[in-house]
Amino acid sequence: MTADAPQLRPRGRSATATDVVGILEPARYPLVSVAVAVIAVVVITGVGFLLGTVDLGLSKALNTLHTGALGAFTDAVYHVISPAPAIGITVVVVAVIWWRSRDLRPALAFGGTIAITWVPSAVVKEIVHRARPDVAVLPHPFAVQPDPGYPSGHTVYITAFVIALVWLLRDSRWHRTVLVAGTAAIVVVFFAVSIDAVHYPTDAAASILWSLAVAPGVRVVWVDWLMPRIPFLRKPVGGRAVRS
Repeated sequence: MTADAPQLRPRGRSATATDVVGILEPARYPLVSVAVAVIAVVVITGVGFLLGTVDLGLSKALNTLHTGALGAFTDAVYHVISPAPAIGITVVVVAVIWWRSRDLRPALAFGGTIAITWVPSAVVKEIVHRARPDVAVLPHPFAVQPDPGYPSGHTVYITAFVIALVWLLRDSRWHRTVLVAGTAAIVVVFFAVSIDAVHYPTDAAASILWSLAVAPGVRVVWVDWLMPRIPFLRKPVGGRAVRS
């Protein structure tokens, strides 16, 4: 770490394993993170124009699994992290972070990192305009989705959510558990959208790469550069001290 993490504990309270400060720690190489994010956006967008139906056969093969209990499960996963529920989940977690840390900064750092990583992917989706797998050739098609499919917003969201949560709990005893469980959640969403065939597998894979590459740059811009310029976010709410 290049600097001590901000002190989020009320004075007089000893450090505990549940203190959440990791997402506020300044990046070691901020310009590199931002440059990687910009390059990733350009490259992932460009690749989207070249994919066509290259993995339609794999989509059809995975869609054969969309039956019975597995099909019901993948449908549920898709609905649970659709945009409206995903926004609701994020708002609830942001509120819990604020309540738990008694500091608005980690809460807004968490929510902002997710939102600013996630929302631009919807713009790229409209630019690339890659069609979703053709329901006419799928053995067990899902309901027709009206918007293009590349990248997968569901997969961008869950990956960004996991990344932000791992950063948030980086200095806690829950870090390893969240990392393992979060990785499993990303894999589950990848296969859920692929088995439902609402996305090509390459849509979902590109989405994971998007969040992995873009989120660190987003965190630098939002948390390290912009948040300190907002007066009420310059120090913890309530006037608690910040170590330097």
